[in-house]
Amino acid sequence: MGTVEKSRVDLAKVRERVRQKRYDYISYDFSRKKNDILKTFFDLSQEFDSLHDLYRICVAVPLESFQVESRLYLLDEMRDGLTLVCDSLSGVYEPPKSPLDYVKLIDISYEHENSYLVPIYSKPLHSLEHTDTLASLGVIGIFEVFPLVKLTKSDKFFFTKYTNRIGYNLRKRLLAQQNITHLKFINNLVSDIEHNVIVPNMYYKHLFKQLKVKIGTLSKLVEQIEAYKNTPEDDPDMCHKMISQINQIEQELTASYEEISKHHINQSLFLESLFRRDHFQEGRLVLHPQKCRLDTDFIQPQLEHYKSRMLARGIFIETPTDLHEEEIQLKVDLGLISQVYANLFSNAVKYTETIIDHENRHRKAVAYGRKILYNHFAAGRAGIKLNVFSTGPNLSDDDSKSIFLDGFMGNNSFKDNSRGHGLAFVKYVVELHGGQVGYEPTLEGNNFFFILPLLS
Repeated sequence: MGTVEKSRVDLAKVRERVRQKRYDYISYDFSRKKNDILKTFFDLSQEFDSLHDLYRICVAVPLESFQVESRLYLLDEMRDGLTLVCDSLSGVYEPPKSPLDYVKLIDISYEHENSYLVPIYSKPLHSLEHTDTLASLGVIGIFEVFPLVKLTKSDKFFFTKYTNRIGYNLRKRLLAQQNITHLKFINNLVSDIEHNVIVPNMYYKHLFKQLKVKIGTLSKLVEQIEAYKNTPEDDPDMCHKMISQINQIEQELTASYEEISKHHINQSLFLESLFRRDHFQEGRLVLHPQKCRLDTDFIQPQLEHYKSRMLARGIFIETPTDLHEEEIQLKVDLGLISQVYANLFSNAVKYTETIIDHENRHRKAVAYGRKILYNHFAAGRAGIKLNVFSTGPNLSDDDSKSIFLDGFMGNNSFKDNSRGHGLAFVKYVVELHGGQVGYEPTLEGNNFFFILPLLS
């Protein structure tokens, strides 16, 4: 079929729909008042930009036009059910409230005592006649009008058409909001990748420099062996010296290999957890929870990753014994919680300072631990408080209140050109797990902690 012919066919389909809609409106037989109400809703929905204003318009139009009250319920995917977002009695609910017991997400209008409830579709009904599930029908909410005694049969029919306009405008507004949310998520994800992957990846440069030095040492040893081959007399001491050098180089190369391997495993874990398809589809970080061992799966791998840098800065690592004695299991996202510990240990490397402790001794140390908090989240729902402590001067009151905000840079951020993203990432990931984050000043330093729900 040629382009011109196809265009004519498409135009014919549209013209057919125009005729159908004309006949539909004739059959509706709406009064001038009701037609004006639909026009009013359309005009106001174009005039106001915010989603909350659209909610208000939905309930204000029936109140002003019919002197009836109304409630707007919308499907919340996060809560997996309906929520009350606005009504003509109290306005917008922030956060949304749970629906009344009789409000059900179904695809037909129904009455309950003194209310008339109408499904809200995200598409016009004509395109949905052959579908059989609420998801495919595009039912995105329920519109409740009351008192029922004020509604005629014609009014009830009118509200089925009115809610179609609500659904159409909500769909446009929600899609626009979803696009904005996706863009914000991508911007945040770029910051996550830069902070947790690209910047730590520069450590490879340091590792490769070390490797280059060892290869240079090996080349010099080869030259010595070549020179020794031309020596007529055996020299046992020289042989022992060369063997010792070879053993030393082997150990150093093995250590470099292990360090690079650990760094690669760590970076691969971080990349996998940040580049999941789910994240981009949902426009947010999507958890892949699994049962993990606190010390073995999280703390030790990240501590090993930062240990050499801590030791190079003269930081003593204080290890609690109870973590090894009692291995605790959590159901969390391995990659994302590993990055929480990576951010806390990375900050410890940068900001730990020497202090004079309570025994008048110099102390430059990092410590970590855990504490069970019974009934922390609710009766019978325990949490576990996990902390990373480092010695140094306490944060100022202003810094301590803002330290978890994205983009916040404290007075000591000049040390590493910090961009203030790491602790914001920690807060987001922990709260995504249903947990909490916090900071505590102590007599000898600073304690950063997060609390996660324990497996029941």
